[in-house]
Amino acid sequence: MRMQETLSGGEWVTTGEWIDVHDPADVRTPIARIPALAPKDVTRAYDHAERGFAVWKRTSPFERARIMTGAARLIRERADEIAADVTAENGKTLAEARGETLKAADFLEYYSGLARQGYGTLLHDARPDTQTHTRREPIGVILVIAPWNDPLITPARKLAPLLAAGNAAVFKPATETPLSGLHLARALHDAGLPAGVLNVVTGRTAELEEALLDDRRIVAVTFTGSNEVAGRIRRRLGDRNIRFQGELGGKNASVVLRDADLPFAARTVAAAAFGQAGQRCTATSRVIVEAPVHEEFVRLLVAEAEKLRVGPGGDPATTLCPLSSPRRRDSVLADVDRAVQEGATVLTGGRADTEGERAHGCYVGPTVLDGVTPDMAIWRDEVFGPVLAVRAVEGFTEAVEAANDSAYGLAAAVFTRDLGAAHRFADEVECGQVAVNATTPGWDVHLPFGGFHDSGTGYKEQGEEVLRFSTRVKTVAVHFGS
Repeated sequence: MRMQETLSGGEWVTTGEWIDVHDPADVRTPIARIPALAPKDVTRAYDHAERGFAVWKRTSPFERARIMTGAARLIRERADEIAADVTAENGKTLAEARGETLKAADFLEYYSGLARQGYGTLLHDARPDTQTHTRREPIGVILVIAPWNDPLITPARKLAPLLAAGNAAVFKPATETPLSGLHLARALHDAGLPAGVLNVVTGRTAELEEALLDDRRIVAVTFTGSNEVAGRIRRRLGDRNIRFQGELGGKNASVVLRDADLPFAARTVAAAAFGQAGQRCTATSRVIVEAPVHEEFVRLLVAEAEKLRVGPGGDPATTLCPLSSPRRRDSVLADVDRAVQEGATVLTGGRADTEGERAHGCYVGPTVLDGVTPDMAIWRDEVFGPVLAVRAVEGFTEAVEAANDSAYGLAAAVFTRDLGAAHRFADEVECGQVAVNATTPGWDVHLPFGGFHDSGTGYKEQGEEVLRFSTRVKTVAVHFGS
């Protein structure tokens, strides 16, 4: 079993206590151990970040770009090793893990390019002999809190833009999946990132929360996770002048209209719902189908679900990976049981898969629930597992109302051959990402990403839009007359 160090102040360090990391495909034996840092170690990480920021903000943007490009190259060179760890600690398939690894490199490369670009705007000034411009500056030390479900790509999505802009970071990976983020930190360290610019805090979040959130040097917090935890963070930050970026829950809907290509829609919805066992914020969890094609679409959807092969992520034949932990497996099964008690019908799946080699893993078969109504918890609550809730509606207007019938507003899709209906849907649906005849993923690194309502905050991720979060704007007027 590997004993994994963590990065603080440019050094790889350990402590006297350790936390086990498990493979959800077989939870009996730990695959690695990580340091269980104490609050004093968190304070030391902020000490390092404060000094690192003083160096990094004065570092040439061309040097920042060189280091980030070098880190991207190292991630690509180490892709097999990194993907294996993503699979081992998270459970996702090797194909999914490798895609996540290469996308992390994409983020570093994209933002290394932005680091070289202009950082302000020349403005007209009403005063004679005066030239005015704006400039973007880094804001300081940013706390990055990453989730367990995308343990490499989410840290890369958050860290790449803030580092490109000249900020420093204290990074808290999820306790269940720390190895992936540590690979990202090692690539940046090996590429020449100055000491203290990035510091990784491993340990039990409950024991470190006060030290992580109360340090006076924090200027911003970026968080991906549940709305419950986000609310706790916001309350803890209270009246302090600290920016908060949250990528939170979702209850994403796909609408299938009567004129849709039904076999294509069924394949696409199944991919959007069951990829990573439904453990991604953009996964489709509600399907809204016009009544005339409901029966045929559901038949095709169930057939697609039943084609999936449940198994360990390391098996190349696996197309549906385990859930990330026994606790999450049990939570998903409880959600399905409640839906049945409230009147939904299980068309396929809905139970733990414990056959053969899966006996000691966190497996739930792909699940399709029909007869779902708006008053059921399964219609409103985020499940975060391989579960689809299907509801029939009478027409386009009712379909849009159903899609918008949620506290969330992250992603939605519509399947139709009618270009007018597609544009109307994009206009009327209340969410931050809209797809037409496609899945509802995060899309490419240069596209702004984030949800409406309870799915997020005013700060987007990805693209140039994210720089609003990690920079501040200064206006400078220069009078050059006598």
